[in-house]
Amino acid sequence: MIGANDASPDMLVIGLTGSIGMGKTTTARLFAEEGAAVHDADAAVHALYRGKAAPLIEAAFPGTTRAGEVDRKELGKRVLGDAAALAKLEAIVHPLVREAEAEFLRDARARGVRVAVLDIPLLFESGRARQMDAVVVVSAGEAEQRRRVMERPGMTEETFRRVLSRQMPDAEKRARADIVIDTSGGVEDARAQVRAALARLLGR
Repeated sequence: MIGANDASPDMLVIGLTGSIGMGKTTTARLFAEEGAAVHDADAAVHALYRGKAAPLIEAAFPGTTRAGEVDRKELGKRVLGDAAALAKLEAIVHPLVREAEAEFLRDARARGVRVAVLDIPLLFESGRARQMDAVVVVSAGEAEQRRRVMERPGMTEETFRRVLSRQMPDAEKRARADIVIDTSGGVEDARAQVRAALARLLGR
């Protein structure tokens, strides 16, 4: 557990990433349970869709909001498979997510947090890995990944393939990682790996 005695002005910033179905959300929770401050990029996007991003997205994609909130299903229909539309959406959302991250990091430093984790699904793809003090990749076997993903409500093979097409292959992510957390062995095994990763990164 990261304790109060670990507080330092030199906050360690970890970039956490992993492909769909690899267990990244669970791993982020495990980092939080060990005392790290965790910022979830997906959660930030959801909040923006209910707030300041909604009017900007409505202006760019008319008819994609309902009662001032982005209709994610309708927006998905507009951008999936359309590279230009997706780039247009990202140009609106990404700067707002960066603002939310910067505010999160400022607050974490002010509170004396020792370790901050930025949970960013497209960390490598967006070129942001170099901005991190360390990169942790969450991974699992291909068969386990497929099983987890296909159990999600509404998931189809086409959607799965489309998501994977936007993500760097798992093998390449693992090769670029400072640390890999393999979630194939279950939650407690992953917890032990998270604790070992923190001990290594904090030099203990």
